[in-house]
Amino acid sequence: MKIKPFYIIILLLVSSLSTLAQSRQTDSLNSLLSVAKSDTSKVNILLALSKSLVKSDSKKALLFANQAKMLSEELDFKKGTAYALKSIGMSYYFQGNYIETVLYWQQSLNTFRAMGDKLGIANILNNLGAVNFNEGNAEKAIEYYLESLKVSEEIGDKLRIATALVNIGAVYFQRTATHNRALEYYLKALPLSEELGDQEAIGTTSVNIGEIYLARHDDNAALKYFEKAYDAYKKSKNGNVPYALINIGKVYSHRKNYPLAIKYLQEAHDLALRLNAKLELSQSLIGLADTYQKQGNYKSAITTYHNAKDIAKEIGASFELKASYEGLATLYPKVSDYKNAYKFQTLFSSIKDTLYNAEMDKKLQSMTLSFDLDKKKGEVELLTKDKALQELDLKRQKTIRNAMSVTGILILIMALGLLNRYRYVKRTNKIIEDEKQRSEKLLLNILPYETAEELKQKGSATPRHYEMVSVLFTDFKGFTNIAEKMSPEQLISELDHCFLEFDNIIDKHNLEKIKTIGDSYMCAGGIPVANTTNPVDVVKAGLEIQEYMNRLKQERMAMGLDYWELRVGIHTGKVIAGVIGKNKFAYDIWGDAVNVASRMESSGEPGMVNISGDTYEHVKDHFSFVYRGKVKAKNKGDIDMYFVTPANQEQTEKEASFSITV
Repeated sequence: MKIKPFYIIILLLVSSLSTLAQSRQTDSLNSLLSVAKSDTSKVNILLALSKSLVKSDSKKALLFANQAKMLSEELDFKKGTAYALKSIGMSYYFQGNYIETVLYWQQSLNTFRAMGDKLGIANILNNLGAVNFNEGNAEKAIEYYLESLKVSEEIGDKLRIATALVNIGAVYFQRTATHNRALEYYLKALPLSEELGDQEAIGTTSVNIGEIYLARHDDNAALKYFEKAYDAYKKSKNGNVPYALINIGKVYSHRKNYPLAIKYLQEAHDLALRLNAKLELSQSLIGLADTYQKQGNYKSAITTYHNAKDIAKEIGASFELKASYEGLATLYPKVSDYKNAYKFQTLFSSIKDTLYNAEMDKKLQSMTLSFDLDKKKGEVELLTKDKALQELDLKRQKTIRNAMSVTGILILIMALGLLNRYRYVKRTNKIIEDEKQRSEKLLLNILPYETAEELKQKGSATPRHYEMVSVLFTDFKGFTNIAEKMSPEQLISELDHCFLEFDNIIDKHNLEKIKTIGDSYMCAGGIPVANTTNPVDVVKAGLEIQEYMNRLKQERMAMGLDYWELRVGIHTGKVIAGVIGKNKFAYDIWGDAVNVASRMESSGEPGMVNISGDTYEHVKDHFSFVYRGKVKAKNKGDIDMYFVTPANQEQTEKEASFSITV
């Protein structure tokens, strides 16, 4: 079941009062403004007015913020200027104008830095991170959040430390491959939230931690944190109690305790209905439908999916709509209603494409924002330079007219030289920074994060021993015969097409790609961060790879084209993993487990996932199997082998929450 983001923590200095209270506060501030003298107290009143209106009337809030800025500049009130620039940016933020937002927040940041106001610095850095996160620029968001965390730690501000930690975790939470990093930051944020007594933050952080553990199939840990979130949300005025109940229900459904799962999901449904929380209402219905389907109660499942679908369509909840379509497309063939099966499979495929395009739009939006921002900054810099050059020219003319001073001319020449030097240094530093970032990206594309960091710090990386790693090998049947009929360009294109999809699948299941050798593909789970779920993760990946190859086969057969079939082999055991040598670093694994995994592939059959008896012992409760008996493997003797048969698997995805501070 795929869940849309459910909650956003916003730590604003903006008033969180009710509409009536806000109105009263605004009236009171307007009364004070009418009699205020043009001093710093008037600046503070203008800023307070801007804050009280920023959500309800951002244009009016902008007007007050600009007035505060002008008065602060007249009074040379630096702190007032910094907060006025911040308020202007916040007004543009709530108008959706991120270009102006970033420009004014950058000016505010520069002013806070000039003042040495670290609290202001930490807040602005966090907000700049949130804008970049909104726009899909995760790398830039992380940079701002980390710097905000550093400054917050320097001043010992626990609220902003917790906020930065949650935000960093939220960025890492977007990809399964970085769930370990997300968990690291969430676990640091949780005790701080508890110390502060912020129940909403406790609930949100706990539910995100629970989601990670659920994705890892660690039901006990997931349930612990979902129940913690439930308790915290109940103590909070605005806590999302239905969402916590939904997640608890998901755990029991995963455990096949269907009566208890239905109890919690129904409770979530009833509460969401009372609160008119339509997103959570749709999510609870999807959870109930999923559970009915697992029970074999197809009629109830279909009805419930339809109810979820109608609500999701009403509120524009794309992820929930996709889950409903997928459920109906899966169920209708089971009741022999192939017309509706085709209809909802078409709708499911369509919305998948829509969500994919939306993701691409988000990335394009991020690129556009960067481009437009650079363009705007260039325009501002040009205007500033033009003004400076005009002033310089007037001084020069006056100097020539009055004295024709040779000294003045020399000073001018030196100034221009320094300006050119400044421009050169700035361009050079930008080039160096860009190259550094490109090098970092390239290194992380070659090596795991942990290994890359160790190499950067020590100049070498020590290979590590792992007790339980699951290794997967693939190989194409009849590759040589088909390859002979293709040009080299066609061959590379076909392989690239397949391996790119393999990359996506293993990334989804938190696996590490080791290498490709010709038409063979190798990956492993449980490295570089050890875990206990890697056998299940690797088998799931193997099944998805075979599913993809089967779809590709059907497509090519329909077009009368040759097709490749794939063998997949998996074994679980001890390995050594790391980097050796000093040139052309490559992350690799060694050990008998690697050799056995290779024999699982060569002893397998096309279209099947062949696993060893050792892997079977770890995954036997999660899949269906066909026991092959003891099969002779080259140089390994007789080995117990099993074919894994595909089964429906629940998938969960969720975007994590993030925070904005003012």
